[in-house]
Amino acid sequence: MPLAWVPYADHAEAERRLGSVPAGLDLDFYQAEEDAFPGTIAEVAFYVLPYMKGTRVLERVSEMAKLQVVQTLTAGYEEFLPLMPPGVTLCNAAGLHDTSTAELALALTLASGRHLDVFARNMSTGTWRFTWGRALADQRVLIIGYGRIGEAIERRLQGFEVASITRVARRRRPGPPEVHPADELHQLLPQADVAILIAPHTPETEHMIGARELALLPDGALLVNVARGKLVDTDALVAEASTGRIRAALDVTEPEPLPADHPLWRQPGVLISPHVGGASSAFFPRADRLIAAQLARFAARQLLENVVKAPS
Repeated sequence: MPLAWVPYADHAEAERRLGSVPAGLDLDFYQAEEDAFPGTIAEVAFYVLPYMKGTRVLERVSEMAKLQVVQTLTAGYEEFLPLMPPGVTLCNAAGLHDTSTAELALALTLASGRHLDVFARNMSTGTWRFTWGRALADQRVLIIGYGRIGEAIERRLQGFEVASITRVARRRRPGPPEVHPADELHQLLPQADVAILIAPHTPETEHMIGARELALLPDGALLVNVARGKLVDTDALVAEASTGRIRAALDVTEPEPLPADHPLWRQPGVLISPHVGGASSAFFPRADRLIAAQLARFAARQLLENVVKAPS
């Protein structure tokens, strides 16, 4: 009987959260907290990677002689690709983080514009200081990376009376809605009061926002990054933000975690959260539904969803 590793404490938790375990499938449990790799390492066929534990959860993949499928709980999967043995299918979690990440993108935008980070710091000293903020209303918003999360961000923008929403993806889509190709980015940045990055990290998108792109943003513009830190040239961002000309609200950075002595922490108008785009209460029910559906397909020998690398 095939064996699946799932990121739960025990059978009771797995059955409670999954609803039921598919017939013809055994489970073992690995959360990558203080627990060691299960002793069934040579038997595991379907491995659900514990969330946000990095590549160390695959450091013994060479011992997984029966491994057929690796299922991530992240939309990004680039770091896992080089570790996939031949014959193993890799599936990502596309769609799982749409809600949480889209909410955070708007939260960072609003918090930066209305200086909520400054007010929070003022509370520790009891400082009451009136400050004008920048509303999201009437702003021109550019979504860079118009996939599922980009669409979710747009849906949430609808009630904020923004002046316009412009969409960018790798390729043009005539729409509706119209989506501009990435090679038009330089033409679009000067018309963006808020630029939200949610593109995947690929060799083509690495440092897609550098000194030239930042300089193209209008004075007072806000760069929001809820994608991957490597999409932005950090040194260029520090240099541009240090002048106070533009602002940034970042859930991801390069490097990550950002060292305590890194100058990005201390730039005016920069708000940083510690890569928590998917880390909300919305994560758990959606993760459980994804795992349950994929395990059911695997047990029934049906095609899996979200396949990003087929067996080679």
